Amino acid sequence: MNHKRSLVGYLLRRFLRFDPQQPFIFLSAMLAFVGILLGVAVLIIAMSLMNGFSKEFKKQLTTMNYPLTIVPHFFASVNHNLLEELQQKFPELKFSPYVVSSIMTRSGTKIEGGYLFGVDFEAEKEVNAVVAEALSKTPKQNFSVVIGSSLYDEFSLSKGDKLMYIFTQIEPGGLALTPKIKRFKVFDTFSSGLKAYDRAYSYTSIDSLQKVLNLPKNYYDGIHIHSDNPRATLQMIAPELPSNVRIKGWWEDNANFFVALELEKRSLFIVLMLIILIASVNIISSLLMTVMNRRADIALLISLGASPSQIKRLFLYLGVVIGIGGIVVGVALGLGGVWLLQTFDIVSLPKDVYPTSTLALELSTIDLVSIIIGALLIVLLSAWYPASKASKVDVLTVLRNE
Repeated sequence: MNHKRSLVGYLLRRFLRFDPQQPFIFLSAMLAFVGILLGVAVLIIAMSLMNGFSKEFKKQLTTMNYPLTIVPHFFASVNHNLLEELQQKFPELKFSPYVVSSIMTRSGTKIEGGYLFGVDFEAEKEVNAVVAEALSKTPKQNFSVVIGSSLYDEFSLSKGDKLMYIFTQIEPGGLALTPKIKRFKVFDTFSSGLKAYDRAYSYTSIDSLQKVLNLPKNYYDGIHIHSDNPRATLQMIAPELPSNVRIKGWWEDNANFFVALELEKRSLFIVLMLIILIASVNIISSLLMTVMNRRADIALLISLGASPSQIKRLFLYLGVVIGIGGIVVGVALGLGGVWLLQTFDIVSLPKDVYPTSTLALELSTIDLVSIIIGALLIVLLSAWYPASKASKVDVLTVLRNE
């Protein structure tokens, strides 16, 4: 048994050497090695990028859309009694009531659509980390507003300027119906990292917006809830709510976006795995050329007592060594690339387009294992056919012709 193993090991080392008489065999094997390592490295970096950006988008969307929101059904509202009841039952959670109105923001000749939220500044700081700093500096005076940095820059504003808000709610004025208009003083700005939110969202005190919309003080449009585990919290709160309101998670409004991201990630995985598949063709061609070039040696080995299974194992090992070598180096190169991109600010991104100005990378264990297993399967399948072909060499025919 040891003799058989030593024979396979000896022949494996010999066949891996560079043969000056057949340089194309070695070149084909090297191309397979390089192709596999590049495919694995690129796949690791690509999956890290997809995971990183998905996490950043999820983080930003969770903040600006809030982990959980209690909203009323049609023609209903959320009242202060419900808020107090929830605060008593779930003291570990943070609640922030709000009133919201769709508005048109105007400054000079420029106009932009969006939403104006009326919030309790102290409560909102606990559930929205993006606007927390700005709200903490905003005075408790009525009709001051915190706007997004994108809107602030687009309108070329300065702190203390007045912004005209045109509300969708209309009121009678003489012989015509006119929309409600109110000027708010810009006190501070916030930056969420997503330009769409920075242009569309504005925050004022809940008392101010209730006055403009003629709403009673104890009625709200909804309640925002902060939770580190929103899915579990949703299941816990839902049974405690009256029939005229419901609770929804941030993912419900962004389900299609994350489904598209996941589909893009899977498509990218398949496309980049094709690089490894194409590289594996070189393993097949290299091994087949080796088989054709070593037909006489194979026939002689079999005639001297080597079994077909040994010959098959020899060429299978030969393909696996080339493939696994490429996978190992590719994993090391990919992980090194991820570390390099994370550690050094090599690539800078426009912050008004992406949620972060630097590359966000995160490699999950599942993705890494999937890449390695997928590459190993391709390598094994690529080596199997040439190995089978080598074990079926017709000894008599080859020796007679030689």
